[in-house]
Amino acid sequence: MRHGITLFTSDRGIRPDVAASTAESRGFDSFYVPEHTHIPARRESAHPGTGNETLPDDRYMRTLDPWVALGLAAAVTSTITLGTSVALPLEHDPITLAKTIASLDHLSGGRVHFGVGFGWNAEELADHGVPPKKKRTALREYLEAMQALWTEEEA
Repeated sequence: MRHGITLFTSDRGIRPDVAASTAESRGFDSFYVPEHTHIPARRESAHPGTGNETLPDDRYMRTLDPWVALGLAAAVTSTITLGTSVALPLEHDPITLAKTIASLDHLSGGRVHFGVGFGWNAEELADHGVPPKKKRTALREYLEAMQALWTEEEA
């Protein structure tokens, strides 16, 4: 059996490098972090935990960038898998995100797992130009584009 941890990284908690190296030294197999680029000041989307527009606490508004956090974790670990639970690709340019992930995967020795979703916060996605009714199709297209960038000489 394998065990991993997910750390909701923020500026108020344990640093991702400290958490990942501690997890690795204690025998954990994976270290995952979530993503939110921002939390809109006004929203109607129900949070999965509260069932309404309120948040359980302010960590969503203080979430660290997952790729910076995982880069820091990669620098101080050697075996633990590093991943997202979950990343929100629709909130990025797919070309630059593909390069960021490929760079992290290369520099970490191939330890990156890319967990994705389209998120619960419709207003957050809308701020990135993603219409709620198009999020599934758009995510599929982004992932197909990123896969082509990673696997084809000329995508």
